[in-house]
Amino acid sequence: MKFLHTSDWHIGRSLYGRKRYDEYEAFLNWLADLIETDEIDALLVSGDVFDNSTPSNRAQELYYRFLCRVASPSGRSVVIIAGNHDSPSFLNAPKELLKFLNIFVVGHASEQSEEELIVLTGPDGDPGLIVCAVPYLRDHDIRTAEAGESLEDKERKIVAGIRRHYRSVCEAAERKRAELGKPVPIVAMGHLFAAGGRTIDGDGVRELYIGSLARVGRDVFPEAIDYLALGHLHIPQKISGSDFIRYSGSPLPIGFGEAGQEKSVTLVDFSTGIPAVSTIPVPRFQELKTLRGDWATLVRQIDGLKAEGRPIWLEIAYDGSEIGSSLREKLDEAVAGTAIEILRVKNNRVLERALSGENKEVTLDDLDVTEVFQRCLDAHEIPGEQRRALMDAYGEILVSLNEADPQAE
Repeated sequence: MKFLHTSDWHIGRSLYGRKRYDEYEAFLNWLADLIETDEIDALLVSGDVFDNSTPSNRAQELYYRFLCRVASPSGRSVVIIAGNHDSPSFLNAPKELLKFLNIFVVGHASEQSEEELIVLTGPDGDPGLIVCAVPYLRDHDIRTAEAGESLEDKERKIVAGIRRHYRSVCEAAERKRAELGKPVPIVAMGHLFAAGGRTIDGDGVRELYIGSLARVGRDVFPEAIDYLALGHLHIPQKISGSDFIRYSGSPLPIGFGEAGQEKSVTLVDFSTGIPAVSTIPVPRFQELKTLRGDWATLVRQIDGLKAEGRPIWLEIAYDGSEIGSSLREKLDEAVAGTAIEILRVKNNRVLERALSGENKEVTLDDLDVTEVFQRCLDAHEIPGEQRRALMDAYGEILVSLNEADPQAE
């Protein structure tokens, strides 16, 4: 039996105000073609299907149209878990209907391990995979808060809760395998930050738990797992040097920082009993590029792109001193009448002066939510120990806001 592992679609995400529905539609069409052409038996989506908990009608249309296309009466299956960007209740709402299409959705963690256990049949109709479909484990799923806890206590309880949850679900999987009476592979899914995982600046990966990313070591996952299909990190990678613990990565570059990455989906084939793992590159449906330099350098680079005639979205990082407030206007003039769009302009000289207190022209677009709060602390000259306590409290507020499910009742 062979399946595709993918994650972090973030359907509905925009880039500096530019809608990306055409890219998402092209990716989902490409993925559906791949599944049909390569006769894939199952698709596993390891969280962050949508970019937020209240996806637009267009985002939902793309999602359901794709599911209808890949659903197969001949036995092909789809397993989807919620990520930290998803609304568990929104994903779960149509789950009973989707089951009739062999599409299995797990939005919420459950106290009943069997509810996260899915047996997938192969093309011969026999059980081919036992899937431990563990969704993103929210703070309240895995620990009980206590007054006076230190940050270290919280982190320790989070990791212990994740370990306990995976152990429980995998024990249920082993019981199911014994009941089936054959060596069916066990595949676990997850949406978390594994120790050793790589990220890049500006990739939009949210902090998951209070105080830190609570990186989860390999020892947390039971030995019974034959392949661990992870989501959350956007760089395709294997963890702890293992071919069988992998992040598929996001199929589209979430921001300009990911523009140079080769995106992929992961193919896992259990036909021989031992998983054969390979990656399949995802085509680039919209070119992103960052140009850096002074004005002369930027003009030269833009002229080169104009000569190529391809549609490109640009981020401009200007580090010259020749041009001041008219920079954006001059850049727009430089690309007028072409297929080039400038989505973001960073004036690095202005930003450096602003961060050093010499200049106040920096905008909120140049800062993330944590940097805004840090600037506030700087302005009020908050000392070290109090600053750390306030940053921890602020982080707790951010996690609480991100984990809220506005669709739940």
